[in-house]
Amino acid sequence: MFAALQAVVRKIPRGKVLTYGQVARAAGYPGAARQVVWALRAAHGLPWHRVVGAGGHIRLPGAQGLEQRIRLEAEGVTFSGMRVRMEEHEWKTNRRHRRVRKR
Repeated sequence: MFAALQAVVRKIPRGKVLTYGQVARAAGYPGAARQVVWALRAAHGLPWHRVVGAGGHIRLPGAQGLEQRIRLEAEGVTFSGMRVRMEEHEWKTNRRHRRVRKR
């Protein structure tokens, strides 16, 4: 599961974002938004800052949240108050990944 979630995060283009739930759905695991957080923590070198909470909210506390915002702004992502302008920066995935069941 983590590999599929991480693969979706790797594909998010510069200047675009997805929510945790959107990453889970695109990887074929709808309802697994919490596991996206775990998958991001387990990997290094992913563009973790391109994954935000529902409605474009940065969910990381304190300095980590500030770092995420700075990284996103450096990529040209704009905010309306404390939220990413999702209508401008949401990555529209054009295909849903299918989960492969192991036997």
